[in-house]
Amino acid sequence: MSKKILVTGGDGRFSKILKKKNKKLNLIFRNKRQCNILNLNSMIKCFKKIKPSMVLHCAGLSRPMKIHENNISKSIDLNIIGTANVVKACKKFNIKLIYISSGYVYSGEKGNYKESDGAKPFNNYGWSKLGGECSVSMYQNSLILRVTMTEYPFQFNSAYTNLITNFMFHEDFVKLLPKLINKKGIINVGGKTQSVYNFAKKYKSHIKKSKLKKNSKLPFNQSMNLSKLKKII
Repeated sequence: MSKKILVTGGDGRFSKILKKKNKKLNLIFRNKRQCNILNLNSMIKCFKKIKPSMVLHCAGLSRPMKIHENNISKSIDLNIIGTANVVKACKKFNIKLIYISSGYVYSGEKGNYKESDGAKPFNNYGWSKLGGECSVSMYQNSLILRVTMTEYPFQFNSAYTNLITNFMFHEDFVKLLPKLINKKGIINVGGKTQSVYNFAKKYKSHIKKSKLKKNSKLPFNQSMNLSKLKKII
């Protein structure tokens, strides 16, 4: 039997896609009630019962992005303190930890960011994910995946022609996971480097063009260097 992998945040957006599309991994999904990342004892009890070989940590707070600015306590609790609790529980049982982080940990000013480049998030969501990374990095039996992904189909009616990124759909990331889970360290994960518009128009032919303004809070080049990923897959 393949390795038993416990997935936190079992009722989240990405986990729902993972349930539908996964064909290779032995995944066991647990939601907040069954495995509460804000309660270390809850996690330890869950780990003892399931006895996983790995933990895929998907639980946390993502959208809407404004919530990380308006409610920093919630952002800190779920993405930093909650992740630290997952690390503690994994360490206690020597369980491999796979943390789903974000390309938003980079500043997004120059693009083509390597895993070895310095991290300087451009918003509070990025800071919260980097905060989670800090505790995960202290635990050697771990893997951090800095992923740039979005929902399918593309959710908007217009897309930026001057914002460069590595968007991929959740479904594409699911296909890559089996090739990544046995690695350690940090890996950038995403699709082709291109504008958001060029990405979106392949799936939504009538999408409108829009321009990211200079005074926007979003940086213009959020692209990551995917050389490490390409060598693996």
